[in-house]
Amino acid sequence: MSSDNEQPDEPAAAGGPEQLALIRETVRKASVPKAKPRTWRGAALAPRLPVARVVVNKGVLHLDQYFDYAVPAELDAEAQPGVRVRVRFGAGAHRVREGRREGGGLIDGFLVERRADSDYGGALAALASVVSPEPVLSPGMLALARAVADRYAGSLADVLQLAVPPRNGRAESKPSPEPLPPPPAPEPGTWGRYGRGPAFLQALAAGGAPRAVWTALPGPHWPDELARAVAAALASGRGALVVVPDGRRAARVDAALTALLGEGRHALLTAESGPEKRYRQWLAVRRGSVRAVVGTRSAMFAPVRDLGLVAVWDDGDASHSDENAPFPHVREVLELRAGHERCAFLLGGLSCTVEAAQLVESGWARPLTADREQVRQAAPLVRTVGDQDLARDEAARAARLPSIAWQAVRDGLKSGPVLVQVPRRGYVPRLACERCRAPARCRHCAGPLEAPDERDLSCRWCGRGAVDWHCAECGGTRLRARIVGARRTAEELGRAFPAVPVRTSGRDHVLDAVPGRPALVVSTPGAEPVADGGYAAALLLDGWAMLTRPDLRAGEDALRRWIDAAALVRGQGDGGTVVVVAEPTLRPVQALVRWDPAGHALRELADRAELGFPPVSRMASVIGRADAVRAFVETAELPGDREVLGPVPLPAPPPGRPRRPGEPPVGESWVRALLRVPPGSGAALAAALKSAQAARLARGGPDQVRIRVDPLDIG
Repeated sequence: MSSDNEQPDEPAAAGGPEQLALIRETVRKASVPKAKPRTWRGAALAPRLPVARVVVNKGVLHLDQYFDYAVPAELDAEAQPGVRVRVRFGAGAHRVREGRREGGGLIDGFLVERRADSDYGGALAALASVVSPEPVLSPGMLALARAVADRYAGSLADVLQLAVPPRNGRAESKPSPEPLPPPPAPEPGTWGRYGRGPAFLQALAAGGAPRAVWTALPGPHWPDELARAVAAALASGRGALVVVPDGRRAARVDAALTALLGEGRHALLTAESGPEKRYRQWLAVRRGSVRAVVGTRSAMFAPVRDLGLVAVWDDGDASHSDENAPFPHVREVLELRAGHERCAFLLGGLSCTVEAAQLVESGWARPLTADREQVRQAAPLVRTVGDQDLARDEAARAARLPSIAWQAVRDGLKSGPVLVQVPRRGYVPRLACERCRAPARCRHCAGPLEAPDERDLSCRWCGRGAVDWHCAECGGTRLRARIVGARRTAEELGRAFPAVPVRTSGRDHVLDAVPGRPALVVSTPGAEPVADGGYAAALLLDGWAMLTRPDLRAGEDALRRWIDAAALVRGQGDGGTVVVVAEPTLRPVQALVRWDPAGHALRELADRAELGFPPVSRMASVIGRADAVRAFVETAELPGDREVLGPVPLPAPPPGRPRRPGEPPVGESWVRALLRVPPGSGAALAAALKSAQAARLARGGPDQVRIRVDPLDIG
């Protein structure tokens, strides 16, 4: 757009033509260029450091670099490193007027550096505007974002979109409160149950940087223990950051911190806060008014000053892996922050992941566990369907609710609520012919039939109703349940115990807490509410549904979900009992009976080391059309020690379901190739993938591929 565009004549003002002519003459003689909002043509440059280095909000890999812009003198004071700016982007080198490049579309960016000169030899465009003088990107956060982008073969702009929340002018205009003085060092409290727990807190309070993998004891104390670790870091005059999987657990840690330290010492950063409140709290953290942060996944980039402790709770939860490119994981980001900022690191959970076990085995972190006597006191009694039960009840192994489970429910309801964990939601998610056991299929698309409520049948793929269904194999008209959901389980238990209230908790309606009165609480994994005083008993049903998933992490995830539910039950000394309905000889079931998640993780780590699977190796997935994936793998300059697994076809998504990220469009067939490298070659693999993808994107074309480093699901 040119600044010489003529403006249409305006009607004469009240003062007549002479007054209007005088106004126009005054505007012509003004020193401010007419094109200031667009090109700053003719405007003087800043006398000192007239070049601004900017990272633009373009997440494509072939533009993952800094761009230089000229700084007009009028923006000299506001254009400081870390502020948000608006720049013109996309103009060709031929569009130069009066020494300035013009044209291109306006785009957001961050000013990262002021320089005396530019590495670019051509004409520079000028900064269009400074959005806000508030510096939101510190050099430390910029270095962390670059490290995350390099680790995950992504772009810096994509990481900064995750790290810096959208601006809210109203929140930005309000001042943040004055920071409070450091609190006194906390008492160990229940940390005394762990052999090295008090020493860990003392090291934090003294300004040290210990690194620990903490296997927490079951029970309600872990939020208070996290709060005491935060308080110890604050007592040393430093900051602290805690990241948890969801808002419910963030609220529990928030309440524990408030009870321990009072109001005003920490910020809660979750999606439930809303954009204005969340940004106001984020600004308070960046300005140094608040030194402690508790939040969900996006809080891993919270700009805490003088960071002394980073902590992540339950790192095996899938919520810790971001769903947006480049898909960073909270655990890995906080490991990078611990190294960059030389602060303490705490990875805690009721269970233990294989990645956590590797941190201990490598010596990078120390284990923080309780002795077996403390575990026996805190954990409930875990029972399975064993040989003794089979001798009394031959049908116990085949029954969904064997007699031992019914007995546990009856005994538990005498003193409190009973938790029932069901892996599937809904009423009857899977149906089959009662006569020949053939899966019930839709006559239109051959999709699986389900019963979302008690009566109506519908197809899970196309959504059509199934009226007058009959089996295509034997002609039968009666159906049986292959998989029973949480709603059907609640109905069956309600009929068996008619005098007891039945409550459900799942994706559609998640309960935060239930009273300590006798009741049946049917929940899907991850949605279990906390009971006042703990549950009297728990049933873990349909264990096969989690253990038989075709995934490398099936056993680890099943054990983690079982332990999360069983940890809500009272200790064995208080009569707490857990019954798991699964094959008792399987490794995850035995680990649950012994309450030994760390031992299970170490054995899994040994198996993966023998097979060469993550986390012993680094792995990346390449997904797309078969010819595109093949061409990408062949042309990429991959490390010499890489191993290519596949490509193999990906299952087609159901026709009636909305397309999810990473799934092929309807009618297309995609494949996936896995690239594996030994330890030490992960950085080279990420760099090669990023370079090859950048070159492919620069060439354009319809057949692009999707890259993910360290994928959660590798089959």
